[in-house]
Amino acid sequence: MTTPQPSRLPQGWPWPIIIMIYTVECSFADPISEAEWNDFYSLEKLPALISVRGFHTSQRFRALSERCPVYLALHTIDHHDVLLSDEYRRKGGGNFARWQQHITDWHRNLYETSGTAPAVRSGEYLLLSARGPDPLITMGLSPSILHAVALEKSPEWRWMAVLPDPADINGLALPEGLHLYAPMTAQLRSSSEPAIVSAS
Repeated sequence: MTTPQPSRLPQGWPWPIIIMIYTVECSFADPISEAEWNDFYSLEKLPALISVRGFHTSQRFRALSERCPVYLALHTIDHHDVLLSDEYRRKGGGNFARWQQHITDWHRNLYETSGTAPAVRSGEYLLLSARGPDPLITMGLSPSILHAVALEKSPEWRWMAVLPDPADINGLALPEGLHLYAPMTAQLRSSSEPAIVSAS
């Protein structure tokens, strides 16, 4: 497997290296089997995926904001070829087994970024913006930039930050395009280091 070169980047691009974050978003339409599906995803599917060569971190989240899919998974991977591998498919990648019929609002994207997906701990929250970095900067956060290069490629740009335990999560006023997520699992990590590509 060859490591692809980074896509053409804008002038003044700040990243010294390129790492890939694979995002999977969906909702689940059957309340009766939703708890069982979540157990399958968190306890079986995620550990299987982190064992795939080229996967380095995996973590699941549940959206606390509206107008977005309910569930989000973030995976740090080496490159797009990982998602095309036989091992990925054998270990359940790209489908939800017998629960597939209940999956709705399903979106997958592969993003270039400058570091591995953050490990969001219990009591912390993940914020994703599709409307630029300013809402996150206004909150005193330092967002990471994500640029979509494969799969749906929508939204093309995202900004991501971890929000430490706020005094009142219910009191947060989130502008349109900014979504808040709580971790459902701890971040799983493989023993191998991710492949990196220089952007220079």
